[in-house]
Amino acid sequence: MITKKQLTVTLEKLPEEFSIEDLIDKLILLDKIERAEKESERGETISEIELEKEIEKWFK
Repeated sequence: MITKKQLTVTLEKLPEEFSIEDLIDKLILLDKIERAEKESERGETISEIELEKEIEKWFK
């Protein structure tokens, strides 16, 4: 979940004029980073070796 503070910081970093698409892209990125940090804190990550094994499955 994005906080008002995070939204404010994101808005302050944008230029005076920007498109809605630019804002949406930034918010999606911010949300993905936030989710990834929480997953990492909960230990819901995989090792690089496990990742390589998963990627290998995609190309079989």
